[in-house]
Amino acid sequence: MTVSFGWGPAEARALTGPEPAGAARTACVVVVDVLSFTTTVGVAVEAGSAVHPYRRRDASAETYAREKDAVLAVGRRAVTPEHPYSLSPAALRAAPAPLPARLVLPSPNGSTISAEAAAGDATVIAASLRNPTAVARRLAAHGYGTAGRPLAVVAAGERWPDGSLRPALEDLLGAGAVLAALRAACPDLTLTPEATAAATLWTATKDPVAALHGCASGRELYAYGCPQDVEVAAEIDASTTVPVLVDGAFQEAP
Repeated sequence: MTVSFGWGPAEARALTGPEPAGAARTACVVVVDVLSFTTTVGVAVEAGSAVHPYRRRDASAETYAREKDAVLAVGRRAVTPEHPYSLSPAALRAAPAPLPARLVLPSPNGSTISAEAAAGDATVIAASLRNPTAVARRLAAHGYGTAGRPLAVVAAGERWPDGSLRPALEDLLGAGAVLAALRAACPDLTLTPEATAAATLWTATKDPVAALHGCASGRELYAYGCPQDVEVAAEIDASTTVPVLVDGAFQEAP
């Protein structure tokens, strides 16, 4: 199978590692973390920033940001007028222009998947509900999803308190949107049953915006006082920017 769908860092590692189970090594991984890593990456890259993903927000992230001569994004609750750069796409959009040239964005889900995929030398693309058509067009233009260039769309999901993966509807929808757009652009591609199911769910969802606001992660952001982050993430197909990981940072695809 040349176009697959899966969940989390372990999937990215299995698909791009030295001995992927039963198939050629994946040439491209599309990371989907709608609330909010890949949405925030898209907003930042649109504004001209290069985004360095990082797995943790701790002292090592501060060191990494200094090494990259970059600004470290803070947690949502730590945003101030002096430092408005965070994982919140709404806060980032509201920040004074221009954004920092380089931004380090810690995220235990989307950043970790990006790192696992990049370690296997796969091309890594950040997708959200804001850019599925643009992502699908780039994938098709570069021949991803063919036998010689296998493609995987990996949904980030969330984490339970014990650290285990919690599948998340918003990421399933985001992945499905990319896969449905790719299937429409290249009907001859072979999708795994899992990828087909994700694409079918997207096309069958009558009101994806309502689903995004009402899903568990959307409700969590409302409770957290960040409904604007859900609103930004629900701007379906509003962006033509395709962030690609180049030299450790997401940048706009040439």
